[in-house]
Amino acid sequence: MATVPSLADVLQQRLSQAIGAALPQATGTDPKLHRSDRADWQANGVLGLAKSMRANPRQLAEQVVGALPTDEVIAAREVSGPGFINLTISDAAITRQLAARAGDPRLGMPGSANPGITVIDYSQPNIAKEMHVGHLRSTIIGDAIVRVLEFGGEKVIRNNHLGDWGTQFGMVIQDLRERPEQPDDRESVGQPSMSRLNRRYRDARARFDSDPDFADRARKRVVALQAGDADTMAAWQDIVAESKRYFEAVYAKLGVLLTDGDAVGESFYNPLLAEVCAELERSGVAVRSAGALCVFFDDIKGADGEPTPLIVQKSDGGYGYATTDLAAIRYRIGSLGASQLLYVVDARQAQHFTMVFKTARRAGWLPPDVRVEHVEFGTVLGPDHKPLKTRSGQNVRLMELLDEAVERATVVVAEKSPQLTAAELAERANQVGIGAVKYADLSTSRTRDYIFDVNRMVSLTGDTGVYLQYAYARIQSILRKVAGNVTPKAQSDLVLAELPLEPAERALGLLLDEFGDALAMVTATFEPHRLCSYLFTLASAFTTFYEHCPVLKAPSPATVANRLLICQVTAETLRTGMGLLGIATPERL
Repeated sequence: MATVPSLADVLQQRLSQAIGAALPQATGTDPKLHRSDRADWQANGVLGLAKSMRANPRQLAEQVVGALPTDEVIAAREVSGPGFINLTISDAAITRQLAARAGDPRLGMPGSANPGITVIDYSQPNIAKEMHVGHLRSTIIGDAIVRVLEFGGEKVIRNNHLGDWGTQFGMVIQDLRERPEQPDDRESVGQPSMSRLNRRYRDARARFDSDPDFADRARKRVVALQAGDADTMAAWQDIVAESKRYFEAVYAKLGVLLTDGDAVGESFYNPLLAEVCAELERSGVAVRSAGALCVFFDDIKGADGEPTPLIVQKSDGGYGYATTDLAAIRYRIGSLGASQLLYVVDARQAQHFTMVFKTARRAGWLPPDVRVEHVEFGTVLGPDHKPLKTRSGQNVRLMELLDEAVERATVVVAEKSPQLTAAELAERANQVGIGAVKYADLSTSRTRDYIFDVNRMVSLTGDTGVYLQYAYARIQSILRKVAGNVTPKAQSDLVLAELPLEPAERALGLLLDEFGDALAMVTATFEPHRLCSYLFTLASAFTTFYEHCPVLKAPSPATVANRLLICQVTAETLRTGMGLLGIATPERL
């Protein structure tokens, strides 16, 4: 279907034309249109214009209002105060707008005028280690951003930057060769192999830290890995494969878009690191300092006032995260053609990315027309307002959190819908539990910390994912009651645009027209909470509409048809919006 301009866009265009017609010297002036409690919209752009023209703003506003066309869109117009222009949309325009959006998979939303290529780096678990709560936000936020950008027409390359290289693999592989089977392995045969591998990693780390001889053998194993020793490489590949199977299971549980095809480990960039360092040194961007290759910045200093360098090659010749990140930028722009780079990584890495981005700019690998953004986020906290940990101080495993949410959702759904079969209950509980976790995360401004509280997450009331899912299911219940009696075409033929709207109908209709604005805001800021806020407001407005405007028992067939249209577009908007957040919309709940 064709793009359906929002009513705000229509008013913006007409006001701009009216300003140009009434005041030719001011053609192109922004009307500065915004929602208002005095009317549907208010424009205050004439005030600034009057100041620059040294004219009376109220008189200018009256001239602009006089130049506005008389048609079916604007029901009322007035000048108020010193020169504000108040505009009220006609009921017919609202109803026609809903009818134009109904049934369209995109709800009439426009695509990007200038789509580019975005490479987004998110999730980033480590091989041989179980995913923990620290990976939750990066994975969920990144997934929502991907969905919104792709909906807008952007080509998105998902990049799961796996930690699959380094000293830790020398430790684990050497420990496996020296102790192929530990007592713990026999005792935990029923546990997932990834849990055993994760424990093996911890044990190898403890040996590395406490046994100098083992540490020396582990370092030699790293050298063998880097040299491509067949036995060491085979062990490494087994560890990577087992870890990836586990990651796939977590992503399937979460319902995110990441697949094994999106995984690009640190090892992928190893062949590029030497050239990265050589090029930085040749160009003078990096210099030698105490044997290490460093990049210095005038405005980045430590607590002692001394410059804090970005170390791209250690004094022993080794490489670190900075080197890999620079190689990744160079590859993503040079080989993948990225016009935008996004890094969904926690806020503690802010200085690291600032230095990496500045270095890439200096080196010419990051051109001025390529946008690069550290999409930072806060920490998941426990009830004690401290980073969520187990009693022993370990990071909480992500699978345990998700299982807990599904278990709690099972109780809530069973109480609400006792008629569900066991299979239906399991499906709904998973949709509600995982949706609740996602919404609790995404509805929080990503730069803020938030408390992981399962009971609040799965509540049917308040700003929760379950509240949105329940609102959608309630609308579907209404629509099912008429689906068998009247075809959608016959129902739409009954819609009467000229029928006056109740205040709750108007409010909901105008809000539905703002869906595109919410998506545009997420695209511009990479802040999914703005879409969550819109959807919660929409669900709340539907509740008000449902309470004040009977649908199936409306006083006339035309009123029934109009209100069914409102229900249909509300359901489609909730389904589309929640889908862009990666949240399921059960038809029954």
